[in-house]
Amino acid sequence: MIAPRARRINIPLRHVALMCGAMLFALLANVTYLQALDSERLNEDPRNRRTLIARFESPRGRILLRDGTVVAASRRSRSVTYRYRRVYPGGPLYAPVTGHFSLHGTGGLELAEDALLSGNDPRVRVRGLIGGTRDGATLRLTLDRGAQRAAYDGLRATGLPGAVVAIDPRTGAILAMVSLPSYDPNLYASFNPARLDRADKRLRGDPADPLVNRAVQRSHPAGSTFKIVTSAAALASGRYGPGVAVSVPASLRLPGTGTYLRDRRGAACAGGEAALLQAFRSSCDTPFAKLGIELGPDALRERAEAFGFDTDDLRIPMPVVRSVYPPATDDARTAMSALGGAGVRVTPLMMAMIAATVANDGLLMRPHLVADVRLADDTVIERAEPSPYRRVFGAEEAERLTGMMVAVTEPGGTGVAAALPGVKVAAETGSAGNVPLAEDHALFTGFAPAAAPRVAVGVLVEGGGEGGRVAAPVARAVIEAVLVGQAE
Repeated sequence: MIAPRARRINIPLRHVALMCGAMLFALLANVTYLQALDSERLNEDPRNRRTLIARFESPRGRILLRDGTVVAASRRSRSVTYRYRRVYPGGPLYAPVTGHFSLHGTGGLELAEDALLSGNDPRVRVRGLIGGTRDGATLRLTLDRGAQRAAYDGLRATGLPGAVVAIDPRTGAILAMVSLPSYDPNLYASFNPARLDRADKRLRGDPADPLVNRAVQRSHPAGSTFKIVTSAAALASGRYGPGVAVSVPASLRLPGTGTYLRDRRGAACAGGEAALLQAFRSSCDTPFAKLGIELGPDALRERAEAFGFDTDDLRIPMPVVRSVYPPATDDARTAMSALGGAGVRVTPLMMAMIAATVANDGLLMRPHLVADVRLADDTVIERAEPSPYRRVFGAEEAERLTGMMVAVTEPGGTGVAAALPGVKVAAETGSAGNVPLAEDHALFTGFAPAAAPRVAVGVLVEGGGEGGRVAAPVARAVIEAVLVGQAE
C-alpha cells in the first residue's frame, strides 16, 4: 500500500524536477550565449558603464612623431572613477591626425589604431600577460615636425579653411597632414559631464566643421591639377608629347551644346597653336578640353583609375574617402572632366599622391602614417615597409611629365610662387569651382627636387581663388621645411 502511494506522490515531484532541470538548462544556455556570442555587443553598448570605466583603467599607448616628440599620452587622473586621462601636447596642430579619446567617443588614429593603443590587440595582450603590464602599444608616426609646423602656419596665414598633405614619394611616408580649422583635443580629456557635453556640442555644431579632417575625409573639385592626369593619358596615347603643337582657341564650343568654354588665362591662351608643354605651363583650359574630347572618356577614366580614383581600398590607417572620376555621358562632359570639372573630385591626399607618382617614375607607393609600433619595453612588433600601391606609368612618361611640371614654376608659369632658389620644383596649380557666387578653391600639387624628389605636396585652400597665388606659397614653405630638415 505504501509503494503505490509513494509513486503517486513522486509524480508531481518528478514534474517539478524536470521543470527545474529545463530552467537550469535554459539559464546555462543563456549565460553561455551572453558570454560567448553576445559579449561584444554588450561591451559596446554605451549604457555599459563598467566597460567604459575599464577603458580608462590603464594607460593607453603614446603617439609620437618620428623624432620622438609626444603628441598623445596618458596621465594619471584626479577622478575617483577614471584612473587615466588622455593629453595632447600638440593641441590643434596634430588633432586631425591623432583625433581624440574620450567619454564622448574616439576619432582619428585613436580610433583607427584603438586595438593597439588600448592593448587589446592580441600581440600586445600576450606580451602584457607575460610582463605583468596592461599598457597599450606606442605608435611612432612618419610625420616630420618641421613640415607639419610649416604646413599649419602657412595654411593658417591664408585665414581660410583647407588642408595640406606632404608625402615622401620614395616610401609613401606621410610627412605632414594638416586640416584647418582644427580643434584642441584636450577639450575632450575632461571627465566633467557638463563641461564635456558643452565642448562636444560646440564643436559638432560649428559650421566650419573643425572635427573633420579635410585631408582625407572630404573631397573637392580637382580643377587644373587634374591636367596632370589628362597629360598622362595624352602621353600614353603616343599621339602627343611635350613639344607637340596643340590648338589653343580663345573659346571652345562644347559639343552638343550652345555653351562656349572661354579661357581665363587671357593673353597666355589667346588663340592659335602652342606646344603641349606651353599650354600646361600656362594652365590653358581650351586645349585640354579638346584633348579630352580627342582622347575620349575611356582613356581618361583608365588613367584616373590607375592613380586610384573610384577606389575604397585606401587606409593610412584612417579610412580615406574616394576621389571620383564620374561617368562621362557625352563629349561636353568629357571635355570638362579633362579640366578637373564635371564632377571630378579629389582629396588633398590624392593631390599629393598624383605628384608623388610622377616623382617616383610612375610608381605610386602606398601612403602611410605609422612608422612602427612598440611595446612598453620598446620591442618593435610592427614596422612599416615601403610597398607599391599602383604602377601608373613608366619612367619615360614620368620624365616627360616632370619636365612639363617644372615649367610651371619657371618664369611665365602659373606656379612661380612655389619656386625655390637653386631647387627645381615640379608643379601644377589650379582653381576649382565652389558654391555659386563664392570664390573658387585654390589648389596646388607638386614635388621637389625635380631630379631627385624627396617630398610631394598637395594643398587645398577653400575659397582661396588662384592656386598659384594662394596655395603655392603654402606648398613652398612645406617643401623648404622638408629639404632643410633633411639637410641638417
